[in-house]
Amino acid sequence: MRRTSFDNWPCSIARTVDILGDGWTLLVLREVFYGESRFDGFITSLGIARNTLTDRLRRLEDAGLLHRRAYQADPVRHAYLLTDKGRDFFGVLAALNAWGDRWLADDSGAPVIMRHTACGHDTHAQVVCSSCGEPLRHEEVDVRTGPGYPARLLDDPGVRARFERNAHPEAAADR
Repeated sequence: MRRTSFDNWPCSIARTVDILGDGWTLLVLREVFYGESRFDGFITSLGIARNTLTDRLRRLEDAGLLHRRAYQADPVRHAYLLTDKGRDFFGVLAALNAWGDRWLADDSGAPVIMRHTACGHDTHAQVVCSSCGEPLRHEEVDVRTGPGYPARLLDDPGVRARFERNAHPEAAADR
């Protein structure tokens, strides 16, 4: 069964989901950030099927988050390494981790602690406004079309209503 592609949707979330596809892809990226780079290492740490791992690594490589580098010639074996685009994804995983620690950890606490080596303190991700530094809360954020939004879609009454509704938070409270 072929999955629906979101790569042409006018939405960065949809386009990102198109690359990620499923939880295995996020877990493969997590393992890369933890230092794993070899196929057999992913199999061992994740317990993932070989064909599933092959597909997820190919997807991440095609999307430009990972690149392969041979580390053995006979037989040929590759390490999967982060690109700049892949390294930039760390904040997304850190935010997912922080949310999971807050809402899904049991009484014993967070399963993994992040330490910021630059300052030596334990930390967690926090999404903040790039201008004022205050935490971003959905109640305090409006969305509007940007320069990359297809002009042809702006004539659609549903699209206009969607973005007008977001420009007036008091209307959202009535929903």
